[in-house]
Amino acid sequence: MPPKKNLADALQKVAQPNEVAGPSVARSPSANTAPSREGKKAVTGFFDPAVSRQLKQIALEEDSNIQALLREALNDLFIKRGKSPIA
Repeated sequence: MPPKKNLADALQKVAQPNEVAGPSVARSPSANTAPSREGKKAVTGFFDPAVSRQLKQIALEEDSNIQALLREALNDLFIKRGKSPIA
């Protein structure tokens, strides 16, 4: 039976820099970014949980998603304010 591994030792190894790559290897900020998100910015807000539920329900009823609903809402707002619908 192999010896038990020590959790503290495993965590210590994870916390230390990778010896193979070395500390000089820098990851680009977009290394884990999906191609569809390249050049995009997140627009967020904090709302009552009921808002989230209602958005999800509408998306489900319309076989859509929250991003598409927010795009529609933002474009409607932009038009209402005399701006180009660019969302």
